[in-house]
Amino acid sequence: MKNDADTTLIDAWQAAWPEALAVWSKFTRLRDPSLCASRVEASKQGLSGSFAMIRLLDQSVVVDLPLVTELGLDDYALEILAHEIGHHILAPGSASDQFRLLARMRRALPTLEQHAPMVANLYTDLFINDRLQRQANLRMADIYRKLQQGRTAQADAKDMASGGVWTLYMRIYENLWQLEKGELGGGQADERLDTDAWLGARLIRVYANDWMLAAGRFATLLLPYLVEDTDALSPSRYLLDTRDAARGCQTYGAQQIEDDEEGGAIHPVHDKRISGLDCEEPPAEAPARSGGGQLREPFELGDILKAAGVDLSDHDIAIRYYRERALPHLVAFPSRPAPESQEPQMEGLEAWEIGDPLEDIDWLQSVMQSPRPVPGVTTVRRVYGREPARAIDAVPVDLDMYVDSSGSMPNPQAHTSFLTLAGAVIALSALRAGAKVQVTLWSGKNEVMQTPGFVRDEDMILGVLTEFFGGGTCFPIHRLRQTYAGKRERPAHILMISDDGITTMFDNDELGNSGWDISAKALAQGGAGGTMALNLERDWDGAAANKWLQQTYDDLKRARREQGWDIHAVERYEDLLDFARAFSRRHYIQP
Repeated sequence: MKNDADTTLIDAWQAAWPEALAVWSKFTRLRDPSLCASRVEASKQGLSGSFAMIRLLDQSVVVDLPLVTELGLDDYALEILAHEIGHHILAPGSASDQFRLLARMRRALPTLEQHAPMVANLYTDLFINDRLQRQANLRMADIYRKLQQGRTAQADAKDMASGGVWTLYMRIYENLWQLEKGELGGGQADERLDTDAWLGARLIRVYANDWMLAAGRFATLLLPYLVEDTDALSPSRYLLDTRDAARGCQTYGAQQIEDDEEGGAIHPVHDKRISGLDCEEPPAEAPARSGGGQLREPFELGDILKAAGVDLSDHDIAIRYYRERALPHLVAFPSRPAPESQEPQMEGLEAWEIGDPLEDIDWLQSVMQSPRPVPGVTTVRRVYGREPARAIDAVPVDLDMYVDSSGSMPNPQAHTSFLTLAGAVIALSALRAGAKVQVTLWSGKNEVMQTPGFVRDEDMILGVLTEFFGGGTCFPIHRLRQTYAGKRERPAHILMISDDGITTMFDNDELGNSGWDISAKALAQGGAGGTMALNLERDWDGAAANKWLQQTYDDLKRARREQGWDIHAVERYEDLLDFARAFSRRHYIQP
């Protein structure tokens, strides 16, 4: 067996590419495929295991020609290339649709979510292959026959016993294409499997034009076979061409939960469009979610992105999650009408005619046109107008934000943290207005993280906001002291997002300085005031306030009375989002 593909095979596959594009439409345009002549070249392209793959990032098709030869598929260039094009044209078509598809698959595969990429790949293959086999008259069934023959030649009797998933999958194709049972391979089938195969074929035909809607139904159909089949992936290992399709793609839109996603994980027998039975669909139970609406938690988003081949850390995913979630709540980009100059500006000359005021004549220009002025013929006058004056930009107020990350706060990389979300909304709004932002994340005595001063880098700011300590509660007084050790060139507003633990900022620092004095100096040097958004009962400063927190409340009243801190009580962390919007509008919308 050759390790490299010869040039004749490469030329033949390259020649088949235009015809493969035309199978879908004469207007189909994709970049030329990467026809890898060696396994090393295929590996560099990110292809391993399967003989072909797609990349949604750059609409590419990659083929491992040595593996194609090994499997005996050299003569199926048109079929294989048209199939890969179908993934770009039909299903999944885009990275966002791949994320949506995997989300539906994972919801329908409880405890077996790791199989979602494989199930999604098999599912989209069904729609593509059925269209190519029936409408384009391509030899898709022959490819499965070839693969089955290869398995027969290479495997012993034990290995040839296909699991339930592969047998069901082959039976679905046999139903779609009216082939004899077992013609495409697979193991022994009973009445239950034959019934499920018929339902699967019906699903593909019924939802041919709305494949996303039936994704959960297909996964539910395969679920019991996946439970019983411990090696479900083995027979289809060469067919996983969308496993890493979304690697490197943008992740926008993946955190939204669609309405029909939660109700789509039902068995096809309960869908009367498929079964033809006049039965009611079982009600879908949607999980309870607090405050965030139909949005995923960060860990759910991370699982979906990783299943799609997106290679990001939990921290990077959290940064993208909170940036996207904050976007709808940001202030608009500032804009203002340009003022007009007070002094009229000369725009040009026009003819002075008899009847116009005599003093309007520009005698110098008139004489320059004719040494003997003829009134109404060679006389001219100046034309004046007004032009926009140079706009003087207002100096935006910088933002100095301190966010609590103690053990009483949620980890923003796993679950929605409204402290992080509120911080993202306010910080990104400040950046839109032209301000600089410093973010300090704090927990215990030595647990503190800060941006390198006041910056305008979104990733740097969100990178700090989405970290997590989860320790004790001790405000970093020394960071506040160092920030305002001298006079600032630009005004800065100080914002605290915390709970009753914020009063540790009034303790003495490591040098013995009073936190009260440091706080007062910071407000004076900042020059733009300070705000506290705290998780407190709404009537914390009333007569009915919690007596156990009386000292804390007394300190907050003193801070408000003596230093002018603007204190906002937020009873639920979800309400921080409303606070963030109001704060951003108040401080970062130009009048």
